[in-house]
Amino acid sequence: MEQQSQRRTPRFPFSASAEVTRLDTGATESTQVNELSLYGCYLDTKAPLQRAVRVNIKIHSGGQFFEAPASVVYSQPALGMGLAFRDVKPVFLAVLQKWLRQALDKQNAPPPAIDDFGADTES
Repeated sequence: MEQQSQRRTPRFPFSASAEVTRLDTGATESTQVNELSLYGCYLDTKAPLQRAVRVNIKIHSGGQFFEAPASVVYSQPALGMGLAFRDVKPVFLAVLQKWLRQALDKQNAPPPAIDDFGADTES
């Protein structure tokens, strides 16, 4: 995909709840994070915002949260939108980095062994 080649860092599969608040109207929408990177995220939503709309994003996962201003960088009708984070505070950058390390570890984990599924083997 062309957008992937333009990214500064990879995005990782990441599932978390999120709240997006438009800075121009104050309207808030609850949505789901699908992918996460150091510089942005992809949100699943049936009503994505238009490109360049400025928002505040708050992501909740594992008892922690991340919050930052962001801009919509692309929108896919009825599917979702990509956000670019802006001016991430150090405390939230630490949370984001922790989540990304966990996502990387999960991605690099070896697949489970067949024995992990509790299957009985008969000869």
